[in-house]
Amino acid sequence: IADLEKASNLIKGVPDEIEPDGAPNQYNIPTSTSHSNIWYHLGLAYYLKGDFNNALRCYVECMKFSHGNDDMLCATSDWLYMTYRRLDRPSDAQKVLEPIQPEMKILENQSYHKRLLMYKGLVPADSLLDVKHASDLDVATQGYGVGNWYFYNGEKEKAREIFQRVLKGRHWAAFGYIAAEAELQRMK
Repeated sequence: IADLEKASNLIKGVPDEIEPDGAPNQYNIPTSTSHSNIWYHLGLAYYLKGDFNNALRCYVECMKFSHGNDDMLCATSDWLYMTYRRLDRPSDAQKVLEPIQPEMKILENQSYHKRLLMYKGLVPADSLLDVKHASDLDVATQGYGVGNWYFYNGEKEKAREIFQRVLKGRHWAAFGYIAAEAELQRMK
């Protein structure tokens, strides 16, 4: 958090630019920028820590740099939506969903896009948990989103079961996996 806060200060006044990906997507088209990466990951760090007010500050700032493509819009919108829900601000969360449509040009953030469609009520929650056909990364990402959906809709035991299922996967570096670990720790 300290490093990313410092980066957010250092980048003030610096033009935003495309940041090459360390792990390029199949199209070899980067989907994030220097500003969006700093704010996105700082928001994530605060979110994982359970500091939802600071996560909100970061994701609102990140959204300013997330309109260049549908991938970054979906990634930022997903975490911003969940942050608003954790802060018990459902009407603000609903506003985040307004630009999200089923037909978007998604290069790499299909999981976030599907979660956003679930939040809009266009995709059933259980359809995102196809463990048989999903990669470990998809299980971690989708599982956390679905578990979180149940959590802030009052079904905490179902959320716990889904978070535990995520942790049975092997993709321990996925944000969804790390978030499921953090949620289970907070639920103790």
